[in-house]
Formats: sequence, structure tokens, C-alpha cells
Amino acid sequence: MHRLIVAAVLGSLLAAAPARADVFGPSSGKVFTGLSGSTSTASYTAQVGKRPAVFGFFTQWWGNNQFIFDSARASHSRLMLHISTNHGYGEPEKVTPLGIARGAGDSYLLSLNRKIADYGEPVYIRLMAEMNQANNAYCAFDRNGSPRNAAHSTRAFKSAWRRSTLILRGGPISAIDQQLRALHLPPVRGRDAGDELPEPQVAMLWVPQTEGSPAIARNSAAAYWPGAGYVDWVGTDFYSRFPAFGKLETFYKAFKKPFVFGEWGVWGGDDPGWVHQLFRFVNTHPRVRMMLYNQGNDPSGPFRLGHFPGARAAIRSELGSGRYLGSVD
Repeated sequence: MHRLIVAAVLGSLLAAAPARADVFGPSSGKVFTGLSGSTSTASYTAQVGKRPAVFGFFTQWWGNNQFIFDSARASHSRLMLHISTNHGYGEPEKVTPLGIARGAGDSYLLSLNRKIADYGEPVYIRLMAEMNQANNAYCAFDRNGSPRNAAHSTRAFKSAWRRSTLILRGGPISAIDQQLRALHLPPVRGRDAGDELPEPQVAMLWVPQTEGSPAIARNSAAAYWPGAGYVDWVGTDFYSRFPAFGKLETFYKAFKKPFVFGEWGVWGGDDPGWVHQLFRFVNTHPRVRMMLYNQGNDPSGPFRLGHFPGARAAIRSELGSGRYLGSVD
């Protein structure tokens, strides 16, 4: 694991993208609260007593997303897009990591770049999250530890991430093509070299599991690290069903970026003690600056707080602190 982390750091130096001036985080000492699931924040807000500053939506390559932008604006929340290459576990892929790396997904990235620019507000991109989790189509390994094909290798994933970041951040096509050429990737498809893309307010969130599934070294988080210049936030997903705080601590220390819980939630039983333990972690780890509760899209789904009155009360109590922001204003 140590060798993989060192290799990831060296790789980031060799493949550095331009540094970002702003990750669109909260003010010092504050944490953006957030929510993912459904098209409204009203129920969650009533349950926990604070509306989310960030509203997250699960989407896919070439998926319809206009309603997502509309819902976030109507909720007076900043938008996070959880972007996958398919609709869900076991569903057909729209594009592979290698396809993205070679430009097969450029039309979607170009459209999204323009849409975010037109939106006129910061948007967080949680791209191909939990990439070291074998249920996800873009993972490099099957559950038994055997590698998938070259279209799904860790190398392909990192190239896909870098290409996506360069296009979403925008700028002169000639400059993007130059950076792609340095990465041994083809130029942007569908645009002339003299064109210029808008430069929207976008932040890239790299969110693996703290431990791979399967838990082999080649499927560790570090194996998918695309380089510090291509990542604005680092984070993970964390649920009460798997309360591995030791692994969370190790992961937190390994990557020195603003930290986000891309998903967190109560799962499998009412556990207010776990809620308080998680908030103690947040309160004692100053790089944690955003956390999105995943309630899911199903009103009776397993993470809905209606199942967990004790945990719901604990969350309401913790979010009562002024440290946790219910808006980005």
C-alpha cells in the first residue's frame, strides 16, 4: 500500500494539470451539509432541521440532466453531479473508461461543460465514484480479484479522468489538445483547434472506497489516483453498516486535499451512537468540508431517516451547530 501511494504521488508530478485557484468550499472551519436522492430537499430538511447547502444527483453519460439543474436551483442549493457510465449495477455501459480516454465520450463532456457554464454557479463533479468497487462497471477488477479487460484497467480509468477534467474545466482547445498530447491521448473530438471552451466554475471530486472490493493491492484507492492536478477534492463514502473508522483515518491521512463524504448514511439499524462518532470525526479533522447524506430516490429506501428515529434526532442535534452550513451564501 505504501509503495502504491508513493507511486501515485510521483505519477501526479509527472502528469500535473494546471493548478486550480478555487475548490468552491465553505469558509474556514465550516462544513457544507448536503443531500442526495429524490428531486426535493423538503422532507430531509423537515427531518433534520437544516436544509442542505449542496444537492446531489446520480446521473450517467448522456443522461437527461436538465431537471437536475432545475431542482438544485429551486432548492437554493449548490449542485453536485454523481456521474457514472451506466444507470446502475449490472446495467449496460454507455461508454468504457478506455472509450472516454480516447474521446468516445467527448460529446457528453462538451455539452456538460457548456451547461455548467450557462448555469453560472459552481458545480461539483463526483466522477465515477467508488471506482475500486467491483459492482461498478468502471472498476478494473471482478469480485474474485481477476482483472477486467484493457478497456477497464486502472490505467484507462486514470486517462479517462484526466481527459474529463481537462474538457470540463475548459479553455482554448489548442491548449487542451496540447495537454492531451502530453498524456498520449487523442485531441478533443468535435471541436476545431481554434475553438475555445467556456471555463465554468467546476470542481472535481475523487471519491473511492477506503478499501478496495476486492481488497487487493492492485485495486486500492491509490491505484486509481489520476494526479493531484486533476483532483480538487478527495473523499469517500461511509455508512453505519460498515463503521470502519480506522480505515477512514488511514485514507484521510493519505491524500492532502479538501475532504468530502460523497455519500454517508444510516443503514441496517437505528444507530445514533454511530452518528455522533462520525460527527466527532468531522469535528476533529479540519479538511472535512462537505458531507452529503444519501437518502436514495426510493421514498421507502434503506437509508431514509423515517426508519431511524434515534439517528434522525442525533443528526438534527449535530447539524444544529453553526459549523454546519445550510446554504452557500
